[in-house]
Amino acid sequence: MTLLTAAVRDFALSLPADHLPAYVYDLDALREHAAFVRSVLPERVELYYAAKANPEAEILTALAPYTDGFEVSSGGELAHVATSVPGHALAFGGPGKTPEEIESALLLGVERFHVESAYELRMLANLAERLVPRVRIGVLLRFNLPVPADYLESSALAMGGRPAPFGIDPSQADGLVRQLTDGSFPQLELLGVHAHLASGLTARQQLAVAESVVVRASELAARHRIALREVNVGGGMTVDYADPDARFDWSAFGSGLARIADDHPALLLRIEPGRALTAYCGWYATDVLDVKHSHGEDFAVVRGGTHHLRTPATKGHDQPCAVLPLDTWPHPWPRAAVGGDPVTFVGQLCTPKDVLARGVPAAGLRSGDRVVFALAGAYAWNISHHDFLMHPRPGFHFLGTAVVPPRAPGAAESSAGARG
Repeated sequence: MTLLTAAVRDFALSLPADHLPAYVYDLDALREHAAFVRSVLPERVELYYAAKANPEAEILTALAPYTDGFEVSSGGELAHVATSVPGHALAFGGPGKTPEEIESALLLGVERFHVESAYELRMLANLAERLVPRVRIGVLLRFNLPVPADYLESSALAMGGRPAPFGIDPSQADGLVRQLTDGSFPQLELLGVHAHLASGLTARQQLAVAESVVVRASELAARHRIALREVNVGGGMTVDYADPDARFDWSAFGSGLARIADDHPALLLRIEPGRALTAYCGWYATDVLDVKHSHGEDFAVVRGGTHHLRTPATKGHDQPCAVLPLDTWPHPWPRAAVGGDPVTFVGQLCTPKDVLARGVPAAGLRSGDRVVFALAGAYAWNISHHDFLMHPRPGFHFLGTAVVPPRAPGAAESSAGARG
């Protein structure tokens, strides 16, 4: 497995033990990946980054030159992203938007809303009329559309194709389109359709879902004799935690989107990846505190745990990792060592659910050795229960060249340091 970049490996070994655990991000690797994704997408496909995957300001800024905008799903994300990457297009999505959040979005100049319900549509119309009466607000109606049953079974998360709190039931589509086109909400402009239906899909599955969404959106527009300008097919590109080298086939996906775009020349397509853009650029580095044998199995207790990196507990998987042996040992007592192989890596929490990875080949593992968990660049720190047992928070380090000014190819770069 290609788990570590050289920069991350060297940095993880250089950190003093009292600076662990730490999140380490390779911004050069992130930019390289984002540039590749952008290069294989057709010109008529916009790329928005779903900030929920990892909203660190340094991550957002590194992605800015390669994206057309950012999708936010709360008032907090909205304010943070608007400050971190000012001047970039924002789309406000997510269920359960509060009046206060919509007000903030309108006053910040957000002009594209992914509307989740008939109630939300009425609320948006009322607030827009009162707060920004001379501004036309763009609306994409998010629908909970059918998804093939086998896709639902294989997906990591299913947001559509079944009863869910996400999106609008298709039975309400015609009624809401009529309200947006008959003058009921004069300040709202129907731009198109949004449908993020499942996560963890392959390129072939994503293309099938995207084509289905575009066909349904086109049929809806034809029934009402209107022209939809945009169709957003969401994100959810698979990330394989069991095999980090098995990447989503972005080239095939881009070619397939080009065919869909050619078949619907009046439509602008948009995708909103999150995890598949940033997961590979982040690592959680820590060290082994203790090694013990219990009922025929070896366990390594590491500093930190799932209160910092909740992904394996949330998804029920083993987080891929690499062991970096450390020869130095600063203490007068002998180091603990594994009695066999493989090892289960656990954290410091007082719960048997604090498991990061099971069955890891780690012959010769000793206390003090470093362990670096890969694929920690998305849905990791930001979804974790940080304060359980009140352990110290990790450090955050961003390696690589500094921020590229958005939309300024060829601009000079300077070195970036570490934070935390």
